[in-house]
Amino acid sequence: MAAAAGGNYPPFALGKPRFDQSTFYGRFRHFLDIIDPRTLFVTESHLKAAVQLLKDYKDGALPTGVSNQQLWEAQKIRQAVLHPDTNEKILMPFRMSGYIPFGTPIVVGLLLPQQTLATTVFWQWLNQSHNACVNYANRNATKPTPVSKFILGYFGAVTSAVSIAVGLNVFIKKANRFNPATRSLIQRFVPFPAVATANVCNVVLMRHSELEEGISVLDVDGNVIGSSRVAAKYALMETAMTRIVLPIPILVLPPVIMSLLEKTWILKARPRLTLPLHSLVCLAAFGLALPVAISLFPQMSEIETSKLEPEIKIATSDKSVFYNKGL
Repeated sequence: MAAAAGGNYPPFALGKPRFDQSTFYGRFRHFLDIIDPRTLFVTESHLKAAVQLLKDYKDGALPTGVSNQQLWEAQKIRQAVLHPDTNEKILMPFRMSGYIPFGTPIVVGLLLPQQTLATTVFWQWLNQSHNACVNYANRNATKPTPVSKFILGYFGAVTSAVSIAVGLNVFIKKANRFNPATRSLIQRFVPFPAVATANVCNVVLMRHSELEEGISVLDVDGNVIGSSRVAAKYALMETAMTRIVLPIPILVLPPVIMSLLEKTWILKARPRLTLPLHSLVCLAAFGLALPVAISLFPQMSEIETSKLEPEIKIATSDKSVFYNKGL
């Protein structure tokens, strides 16, 4: 048994979230832990110690004096660094805890004013390349995904993002009814429809094999009951929805805020402050948007058994089962 500790730490439950996942606020606090950038600096020895502590707890060999806080912190580290299905280490830029630090410079680039065709293509390519790797690294990995499908999904997402962004830019530049100031403002919003559409394509194309092969569904104790294509459909729809919501604050708020700030005497007198201030605004928007978007649905989602395939219904008497929707 774990010793009690100060703070808001409930009794430890291995593999279970610390916060109530039936509420948005509980999921929000849970995902704040998941995206905590401090976990990027966890050393190999610290990770091994956390994994060993959780193994000791599971085996009933927990050292005396270990607190609930220590166990929850160990689980936080493990969840941030290791994939829940494969237990393999996720590369730092593609962890959810690295999404904001590594993604913010890309967002800044996407929202730079006066984009040329070349810069539009470059930033959309870089954004979708990063998204593709994040989607793949945090996918539901209960079934193997061929590298060929990853490559197909990657090129599909990049092509859709670049095509939409370039098409909108060309349309706006040829729209004579807009004055230069209005045209410049509208161009700042071009990244949103391009990124939102491409994000959905990215998720569907990168994880299309899940629809064909299904994903594992689990009982309340975490035991695999079977493989379900219906659950895979729900997992992809939920993930796609978060990818639509995610860019709204990131790509809509900064252009509005910056268009107002650029009219102030501070930036007029010190134009060199524009880029640093733009970066801070993007970072703040990203920091808010990510936990909100991924908190829309639990990572371990619940579904009624009656909605699944006949073989799943036969395999269990439970009224509902669970699946990892991915992040």
